[in-house]
Amino acid sequence: MQKYSNLKLAAGLFISFLVCFSAAAIGSLTTTPQIPNWYAEIVKPAWTPPNWLFAPVWTILFSMMATAIWIVWRDHGIKNARSAFGWFGIQLLLNSLWSVLFFGWNNPAAAAVEILFLWLAILLTIITFRNKSRTAAKLLIPYFVWVSFAMILNITIWQLNR
Repeated sequence: MQKYSNLKLAAGLFISFLVCFSAAAIGSLTTTPQIPNWYAEIVKPAWTPPNWLFAPVWTILFSMMATAIWIVWRDHGIKNARSAFGWFGIQLLLNSLWSVLFFGWNNPAAAAVEILFLWLAILLTIITFRNKSRTAAKLLIPYFVWVSFAMILNITIWQLNR
C-alpha cells in the first residue's frame, strides 16, 4: 500500500478523471455531430437505446473507470502496477478510436472489428486490476457489460446497413 498525502491523493484523483474524461471528450467530439445526421439515417435494431441514454451512461462509466485506476494507483503506485496501467491505457485509447471509426468515419464494419479488441482489452484490464484491487476490478464490470452490449449493437447495425 502506497502512502500519499491528502493533497497528492486528491491530485491523483483529479488526474484520473482528467485522463478518462479527455478520452470521453474525443469520443463526444466525433460522435455528437453525427447523431442528427448519419446516425439518424442508418438502420438500427428496435432494441437500440434512445439517444438521450448514452451521455449519462458514459458519464457514469467514465467516472467508474477514473475511480478504478485511481484506486490501483493509490494502493500500488505506477511502478508496481505497470501492466494494469498499460492495459487501462490501451482500452482507453481503443475506446476513443471506436468513436472515430463508427461515427467519424461512418464505418460500422471497421468499428465492429475494433470493438472486439476493445472488449478484449477491457477484459484484460479487469483481470490485471483484480490482481491489484478487487474493488477496482468490480468498478469496471458495468463498463465491460455495456461494451458487450455495444459490440452486439455495432455488429447488428453493420449487418443491417451492408
